[in-house]
Amino acid sequence: MRKAVNSNSPLRLVVHGVAGRMGQRVVACAAADAVSWQLVAAIERAGHPQTGADAGLLAGIAPANVTVGAAWSCAADVVIDFSLPGAVAGIAAACVKAGVPLVVATTGLEESDRQAIVHAAGSIPVLQSPSMSLAVNIAMDLVGRAAALLACVGGRSDVEIMEWHHRHKEDSPSGTALKFGQIVSDAMGQLRVSHGREGRPGARPADEIGYHAIRAGDNPGEHTVLFGLDGESLSVNVRATNRDCYASGALAAAAFLVGQPAGLYSMRDVLGLSAG
Repeated sequence: MRKAVNSNSPLRLVVHGVAGRMGQRVVACAAADAVSWQLVAAIERAGHPQTGADAGLLAGIAPANVTVGAAWSCAADVVIDFSLPGAVAGIAAACVKAGVPLVVATTGLEESDRQAIVHAAGSIPVLQSPSMSLAVNIAMDLVGRAAALLACVGGRSDVEIMEWHHRHKEDSPSGTALKFGQIVSDAMGQLRVSHGREGRPGARPADEIGYHAIRAGDNPGEHTVLFGLDGESLSVNVRATNRDCYASGALAAAAFLVGQPAGLYSMRDVLGLSAG
């Protein structure tokens, strides 16, 4: 069902989770680049109240002449999933059956989702990332470099990770914050985690990463990783001003994935960053 990557025609796109805020932005951003993208299917769970709606109108743009449904049967080049934990296994199985690459942008994944992703990657190219933002993934590379350098010079570095998201976000800390923590821990070896502090917890342990999650307003996402040293500090901050950074990043990931061999990919591959 996949066409040649060097074709001059637009890539045929399926959006899973199309009624969500991010699904709608993917539809809108793809429509704004009609040379590169053609929406061919818009997927939501069976019985969703938006079933039968036009995906373009749902996204607040001109009609796309694609109605929201529970499955797709047309030819497609790639699927972008912005759904909910627990729904990934179903779309992964559908992509394996159709032989279509899959970008998993859903966060807060359950173990069953992760297993489904690994299984699907044995048959098709799958890209999964805790954040589709290009800036966030560059920040992750910077944090990894900083952590590795600080680990090399020795001395104490206290690491705190602060994140702020909109009131509707259901998981906490964010998957992006946890990924930042994993990157730091892999380089510096922290063994314990603290999610906020209250009362009298005592002096801060050296082998701890602190997480602080804010849920307020309509902030689409902001993360700060703080390295506290003696006499100085280093912060890496990345902030989204709207959701289109995640949608455009997902589209960049989808374009990268078409034509790749089966396997599990990340945004590091899209950005051409070295492994590690």
